[in-house]
Amino acid sequence: MTRFVRMSLFALLILSLSVVIAACGNSNTEETDSEDTTASDDAGSEEAGEVNLYTSRHYETDQALYDAFTEETGIEVNVVEGSGDELIERLNQEGESTEADLFITADAGNLHSASESELLQPVDSDVLAENIPEKFRDADNEWFGLTKRARVIVYDKERVDPSELSTYEALTEPEWEDRIAVRSSSNMYNISLLASFIELNGSEEAAAWAEGIVNNMAIEPQGGDRDQAKAVAAGQADVAIMNTYYIGGMLNSEDEEEVKVAESVGIFFPNQDTTGTHVNISGISMTKHAKNSDAAIQLMEYLSSEASQEEFAAANYEYPVNPNVEVTGLLESWGEFKEQDLNLSVLGENQQEAIRLFDQAAWK
Repeated sequence: MTRFVRMSLFALLILSLSVVIAACGNSNTEETDSEDTTASDDAGSEEAGEVNLYTSRHYETDQALYDAFTEETGIEVNVVEGSGDELIERLNQEGESTEADLFITADAGNLHSASESELLQPVDSDVLAENIPEKFRDADNEWFGLTKRARVIVYDKERVDPSELSTYEALTEPEWEDRIAVRSSSNMYNISLLASFIELNGSEEAAAWAEGIVNNMAIEPQGGDRDQAKAVAAGQADVAIMNTYYIGGMLNSEDEEEVKVAESVGIFFPNQDTTGTHVNISGISMTKHAKNSDAAIQLMEYLSSEASQEEFAAANYEYPVNPNVEVTGLLESWGEFKEQDLNLSVLGENQQEAIRLFDQAAWK
C-alpha cells in the first residue's frame, strides 16, 4: 500500500469519527434542551399549583373568597365539604395518603381534637401572627382563627326586659325556672362554653352552673341554635343561649317565618361587668401530610387579610378576628362588647372535663 493511500485512509477515518462525535454532541444537546423545557414547564405549573381543602363550612362567601384567591394567584382551590367530625375521621383514615392540605372547621374544641390526633402541623408565618391575635391561635401555631362567634342570651322582647339579664350564672337562679331553651350537651358550642367556665371559675362552679341550667330548662334540649330562637318566639321559653351569627342569618333569610322569629327576639351580651361574653371561632389549619404547603400558607394568609375578614363579617354575620377590621352594618348595630380574656386553646384542653360535668348534671 502506497504512502498516499495510507494517508487518505487515515484522513477518512478522522473525518468519520468527527461526524459521529458531532452527531452525539447534537443528540445530547437536544435531549438536554428537551429536559430543560420540561423542567421549566413543571416549575411554571408548580408556581400556580393547587391547594386541597377539607372544610365543614358551607357558605357561598367562602367559595367566593376561594375564587378570588385563584384569580389573584392562579392557585386552584379544591374543596371537600363535610362535618367537622367526619373530616377528622377521614384524615385519620387517609393518613399519609391524604390529599388534604388544609382543614377548616368551627369551634376551637374541634381544632384541638384534630391537633391531639396528630393530624396537623405548625405553620410559621409572620403574616398570620400579625393578622390573628395570640388568643385566637394555637400556642404551637397548629391552628388559626378565621372568624369569631359570640355565644349570647337571646330573649323575647315582649316577655323579658333586658334589665333583668346580667350574666350566664344568673340564669341558674330560681326566677328563670322553666324559662330557658338551649341545645344538647353534645353540641360543641356548649362544650366549649362550659370549658370556658371551668377555666375562669373552676370545675366546682362550672358544675353548679350546668346543674342550674338543667333545673331551669323550659323544654328538653333539641335541634340547633335556630330552633332555640324559634322556641322563644313560640312562647315555649323566654330566653335561649345561642350564637349571634344565627340571628344574623335568620334576619336575612328568604324564609319569612325565620325573619319574624329573629325580629321578635333581642340579643344580650352577658357578663359585661365580670368575665365577658364567651366567644369561639371557626379556624384553619395545615394538615400533617400536606403536599402543597406553600400554596396552603398563601391561602391561609389571604383569608386572614383585612379584605377577606370584611367579607366574612358582611356576608356571614361573624366577627372578624383581624383587629384591624371594623364591624359594620348589623354587627355594628348590636354594639361593642367585652369578650372573655382566654386563649381559646383552653377550650380544647378542658373539653373532657366539660363533658364529664354535663353528664353529671344529666344535661341531655
